[in-house]
Amino acid sequence: MPFTSPTRLLLVAATSAVLAAPAAAQGLRPSAAFFQTGGGDDGVSATASLGASWDWAWRQAALGGEFSAATELVATLLQADRVGGGQRTYVQLGLVPVLRYRFGAGRSPWFVEGGIGLSVMDRKLETPEKSQGSAWNFSDNLAVGRNFGARNEHELSLRWQHTSNAGIQEPNPGFDMFFVRYAARF
Repeated sequence: MPFTSPTRLLLVAATSAVLAAPAAAQGLRPSAAFFQTGGGDDGVSATASLGASWDWAWRQAALGGEFSAATELVATLLQADRVGGGQRTYVQLGLVPVLRYRFGAGRSPWFVEGGIGLSVMDRKLETPEKSQGSAWNFSDNLAVGRNFGARNEHELSLRWQHTSNAGIQEPNPGFDMFFVRYAARF
C-alpha cells in the first residue's frame, strides 16, 4: 500500500530519529554533512540526497596510502517514471559503512571509497522498465573524490550507487544511480 506524502515524511523523520538516537545519546557529532544530486537508469530520472557521516577512529597505512572508515546515514528522494505514465517520488534511507583509501601516505587530497550497507524505501520501486521485489535492499557504493580548502574541509566526489536485494526477494533487477556530492567536514 503506497504511503501518502504526510505518512512518507513521518516515516523518514521517525526512521532518521531512530537511527540517529544512538549517536546523539553518546554525544557523537557527525564528522561531515553532505548533499548529493544526480540521476539513475531505467526510469529513475532525478535524485537528491542529504546525509551525515561519522568517522571511525581506525586508520591503517597500507599500499602507499592510508585506509580509514566512516558510517553514513543518508536520505534520498528519487523521481521515477510511473507505470501508466507520469512520475512518482520515492524516499530511500540508507545506512552504509564506507572504507576510504587516501593516496600519498594519507596526505593526498585525492581518495577512493566504497561501502555496502542497508537501505529501505517507502515502497517497492516500480517503473515501466523494472519492478523491485522488496522495499528493503542493499546499497553498494563506489566513489572517487578530492578534498580542498585551507583545512581540506570541503569535498567533491563522483559516486555510483547500486541498489538491489541480493536475490532475497524476486524480482531483483536492481537499479543504479550516479551522484555528484559536496561534503562539508567539521
